[in-house]
Amino acid sequence: MKAGLEIGQSAEIDILVTKDMRTEFVGETVHDLYSTSDLVNHIEWAARKCLMPFLDTNEEGMVSHVEVSHLTLTVTGMSVRVKATVSEIRDKKIVCDVEAFNTRGKIARGTVTQSIIERTWLENKMKELSLINQLARQNFQVATEQSKR
Repeated sequence: MKAGLEIGQSAEIDILVTKDMRTEFVGETVHDLYSTSDLVNHIEWAARKCLMPFLDTNEEGMVSHVEVSHLTLTVTGMSVRVKATVSEIRDKKIVCDVEAFNTRGKIARGTVTQSIIERTWLENKMKELSLINQLARQNFQVATEQSKR
């Protein structure tokens, strides 16, 4: 990791809540509100922005823990500002305190922990998991064919 990342550094993103950020399950809109899953995605993004300038070319940041309280409602069309502030740096882990606000006030708070890993390790793990997934699908297909007999 490059030098310079310090506790207290922060990054922000601004979001306009759109219809594709509403709470939906299996393609059905539950209500016309900012979904918690999109909020968590935006919180992760803000935390990543804190880390990105300090990663070496052979490193990657990966979220290893998220803890978020979604405190209040935000309707489609409202603006949201998400702020992440580095609160802890230990070993290969960076912890950010996160907050999100709409025009009425704070809508979320929590923490995001990112682990710094080697890109080659991640690439090898993804290849390994892809092979395991292929084998599992083949075994499932064989078992399905055998059960039809």
